[in-house]
Amino acid sequence: MLIPNKMKHRRVMKGRIKGPATSGDKIAFGQYALQSLGNERITSRQIESARQAMTRYIKRGGKIWIRIFPHTPVTRKPLGLKMGGGKGSPEFFVAKVRRGTILFEMQGVNEETAREAMRLAAHKLPVKTKFVMREVES
Repeated sequence: MLIPNKMKHRRVMKGRIKGPATSGDKIAFGQYALQSLGNERITSRQIESARQAMTRYIKRGGKIWIRIFPHTPVTRKPLGLKMGGGKGSPEFFVAKVRRGTILFEMQGVNEETAREAMRLAAHKLPVKTKFVMREVES
């Protein structure tokens, strides 16, 4: 699972995820990609599950890039605790994803295989996605 090595600040405010992505919205490495169509928080477990689904389908044939990283800690307090007593301790990490962000990229497989692998990965994610291909430069 993906988690940060160090954190400068242990607890982070929730905030809102608004607007389209301003960076990470173009295909940079591979030929095919999975692009987010909404704003959502994606956990490290969901990212790992999607990665495993793709890798298993392509049978380690191509190369996969994960373009998002879960930097943001999410805190929880124990169940049945009274109000007050400060903020809870970090339980897991999330990646804040905006509309248009490239989530995964793939290369080294044909389009049909890549499309199916990305479809399987999309089922593991809480956000609607679309399959995109790199434009041919002429």
